[in-house]
Order: sequence, then structure tokens, then C-alpha cells
Amino acid sequence: MVSLPALAVYPLDLEVSLNAGGGKGDFAPYYIGSNNNGRVTQADNALLEVKLGTAIRVNSRLSYEWGVDVVGGWASSADYARYNHDTGSWSANSQHPSRAWIQQLYGRVDYRSLFLSVGQRDTRSALLDNELSSGDLVRGANSRGVPEVMAGFNGFQPIPFTNGWVEIQGEISYGKMTDSDWIADRNNDWFSHVCRGQWYTYKHCYFRTKSSKPLTLTLGMQVASFFGGTTTVYRYGDIRTEKHPGGIKEFIKMFIPMGGDEDYYLGSTLGSWDIVLNYRLPHDAGTLKGYLQKPWETGSGVGFLNGFDGLWGLEYRASSGGIVDGAVIEYLDFTNQSGPIHFDPTDIPDCDLPGHTDGGDDYYNNYTYNAYANYGMSMGTPFLRSPLYNTDGYMQFIDNEVRGFHVGITGTLSKRLGYKVMGGYRKGWGTSRTPRMVSVDDTSWMVEGIYRPAVKGDNITVTARVAMDRGTMYGNTFGALLTVRYNLNIGR
Repeated sequence: MVSLPALAVYPLDLEVSLNAGGGKGDFAPYYIGSNNNGRVTQADNALLEVKLGTAIRVNSRLSYEWGVDVVGGWASSADYARYNHDTGSWSANSQHPSRAWIQQLYGRVDYRSLFLSVGQRDTRSALLDNELSSGDLVRGANSRGVPEVMAGFNGFQPIPFTNGWVEIQGEISYGKMTDSDWIADRNNDWFSHVCRGQWYTYKHCYFRTKSSKPLTLTLGMQVASFFGGTTTVYRYGDIRTEKHPGGIKEFIKMFIPMGGDEDYYLGSTLGSWDIVLNYRLPHDAGTLKGYLQKPWETGSGVGFLNGFDGLWGLEYRASSGGIVDGAVIEYLDFTNQSGPIHFDPTDIPDCDLPGHTDGGDDYYNNYTYNAYANYGMSMGTPFLRSPLYNTDGYMQFIDNEVRGFHVGITGTLSKRLGYKVMGGYRKGWGTSRTPRMVSVDDTSWMVEGIYRPAVKGDNITVTARVAMDRGTMYGNTFGALLTVRYNLNIGR
């Protein structure tokens, strides 16, 4: 019988945050509303957040953590267009975030190199800088987490018989989406669809060369999918429903995507090929990292037939605090999508035309399932405008053929004062299914100051952000957000 070490009683970490902000327009500016796990989305906010939990002990054979995180308060409303089938008329449908919600509720156990996690928690990119990057293409920090069960390796682990030269890290999860009512409340009920009760699964597998060397290469793939549920389809006044299988057999098939009915793959699947080259500079001068995330929605993207599409980035991190602690510059391109045309003879009954064109990838959108978003915010990169902003009530991505750049810089000005600056530009041409007659664009920037008052315990942080959007993609917005955060460790 295997004897497990006893679990220690860990001290509790308490964090209380107050967010107060205001601005022009319906929604917070891009650099305030993005990459905060869906906490702040509206123009005006007064929110209180309380977190309580413990943290994993990295050097223990058997360790655990748990957490509960609740957000409550007030946020302003936005009007969404809604079609009334009884009267045949349109009206303004005013909606706001819930006055209170559970942001995180989870537990996790680590044993040796493995972990098991159950619940809902904030998601982060496994490879990119979550503070400065524009965001991971598949699983970043832009939306609320999904309640899920996840298992995998707790960090990179050496592969046997490679003498430490090859390390592996991987995770797999199954979860249930909880935002179908949120979508239904904002859906236009005219030309759109809502899938209720859909399942979500995510997995990634990365290989890395020997981490003790100055130069390391990491490569692999991440995959996310929706399956199961029931879709209600609205087409110009006509309403119909479609039920999708979501039993044990489908769970097994989604482990490695397999064919469903009519020669299609089961569910809705997307992902990215990820490549990272990391170099530790001599004399402990910091690190340089170059990376590429190449998105795919179909086999053409998996086969690199979508041209230059992807997130191309360069990151610098200093080894110690200074005027510049870190900097990121990224170029993002989603304009190829394997070409604008998708044609498969099997889509059309009795079609005898030869040939096959596997284009029109339509990133983050799906004809049957909800857009790749949770509570309106993209679960991948926020660089593509999320469905939350579509006040016409169309709950899909309306601009995924987008090209632009993003920069981020953070630093330390003194012992108690820091800063962060972010900016970017993007231009959009609609989607391959619905291209725009006239392109839209956006220029966004944000300046953030971080102050740590000289109080006993140094456990108070004050953060102030000012941000602005200019252009036709998000409109002209301006906003500010003040956050006061108090941390306390109980029992240490």
C-alpha cells in the first residue's frame, strides 16, 4: 500500500478590492475591459471583490489549494436590439452585469508531478506574459473561467530516457458553460442562434528543451471545443431547435476530435500551434523571448494553409526591478483564414462537382454553437472585438479578419511607485462570410500607475488607470478605473 504524506494546515490569504470607474460610452475602454477575466466590462462601475483561500506549496510532495472569490456591486447598462416575434417590432433591451456573481470557486490537489483541479477559476496563458501581452489566442485572461475538472502535469517534467533534454507539460479539462442565459438576454432573436447546455473541453501539450540551458525551445498545440447542448436558431422570424449529442460516447470522442454525423467533426473545435524561443541574456541581464501562436479552425489551419495568420511577439523581462521591468511588442494578423471560400461537395445533396476548397475559417465563430466567448468576452484574444460590444444583439464575432499591433511596457519608478503603459492599433474587414463594405479601425492606449503606501505590512496597493479608444471599431471612448486592494495573510 502506498503511504501518502499528511496534508499540512496552510495559512489563509485574504484579499479585498474596491473598483470604481467611469467613462464615456456604454463599455469600458479596450485596455480597461480586456484581460481582467471579465470583472470590469461596463463604462461605469462600483464593485467590491473578496477573495479567500490558500496557495499550493511548490516543494511539497502532496499539496493542496482552494479559493472562493465573490464580486458584487453596481455597473451601468447597455441597450441591445431585440426583435419581438409577437408584435413584429424592434425595441431597446437594456442589460447590465449581475449585481453579484461568483468569480472563482475551486479546489486543487498536487501529488508529485501531477495535479487535479475542480471548479471555476481565472484562466491564464500557459506561455505568454499575462501582464503585458495582448492575450493568448485560445486560453487567456480575458473572460471568466468555466466550471471544469482539469488534470495534468504541474509544470514541465523531464521525459524519461532523454537525459533531461526534453520536458513535457500538458493539461486536459471538461467543463460546462454557464452563460447561455446571459447570451439569450442580449440576443436579437432575429438572425442569430443560442446554444444552451453546451459542454466545453480544453487541452494542451507542450514540449520544451532542457530548461537549464540559456536557450530553450518550446512547441506544441492547444485545442478547445464545444459539444452537446441544444441550439435555438433564429432566421428572419423563423425559429427552430437542434439537439446535439453530449453523452459518454461524445466525451470520449472529444478527447481526440473524431467524426460525428454526416462526415463532420463532432462539436466546434479551434486551437493554435504555439512556438516559443527563450534566451537568458548573459550576466543576469534578463530574458528575451520570441513567440508565435498560429490559430486554426479547420484542417487547413492545422496544415499551415492560413498564410501569415497568427500572433507574432517579442518580449523582454529584466532580472530585477528598474525603469523598464518588461516590454512586449506584438503583430497580429487574422486576414488570411485559408482564403475566403469554403466548398465541400458533401455539403450539397446530389452534388457532382469535383474539387474541395477548405477556406473561410471564420475564427471564433460557429454556425451551430455559440461564439468562442464566455459572458460576452472572448475566451481567446481580446484583440478581436468580443460579442459583448455588439449592441445590435448579434452574439458572434463581427470582425475576425483583423490586422494590427500591440505594445506593453511596465517598470518601477521607486520603491513604492510603478507604472504600465499599453497601446495598439487594429483594422478590421468583417468576416469571410460577411465582409464589410468599408473597413473599421481602432487606436487604443492606457496608462496605469501603481502606488504602495508606506503602511505597516505593506499590504495595500492603489492602482489608477486612464484609457481611451479612437476609431470606428469601438467608437470614441474614454474612461478611468481606480482600484484599492488590501491583502492579509491569516495564520502565518
